[in-house]
Amino acid sequence: MAYQVRINGELRELDVPEDMPLLWAIRNEIGLLGTKFGCGMGLCGACTVHVDGVAQRSCSLPVGSIGTAEVTTIEGLGDTEIGRALQQVWVEEDVMQCGYCQAGQLMNASALLKRNPAPNARQIDAAMSGNICRCACYTRIRDAIAQVADKGAKANV
Repeated sequence: MAYQVRINGELRELDVPEDMPLLWAIRNEIGLLGTKFGCGMGLCGACTVHVDGVAQRSCSLPVGSIGTAEVTTIEGLGDTEIGRALQQVWVEEDVMQCGYCQAGQLMNASALLKRNPAPNARQIDAAMSGNICRCACYTRIRDAIAQVADKGAKANV
């Protein structure tokens, strides 16, 4: 079945089964490879994208459920102020080790900061708890998110 899905601001035509996971449509049909496959059950967070600004696991989200929602992948994250700030701090602070999970980490972190621009460490840990990092970069991830939140708070004074 043919679907029109807005991904990173661009309307894309997808001729795929309605139950195809969004992850596979993004990677295999559109060719955006930044969103990663991790567990295939929505448990690890490697496949996190935004659907109308809300972090969602694309491996368990059928294309047929997207409707008119705007999908943002890691490739589109830098188009937002929060996304650019997170990407910059991620690099400056050398947050990632292997990097495999980091697209999902960044997508979830940006959704958190959009909802809560000044989270404390406990709130960051709670929001990020569903994103697994096998290299255990959790402390660096938390610190980077806190830095972006702190910079945003100072910018708004």
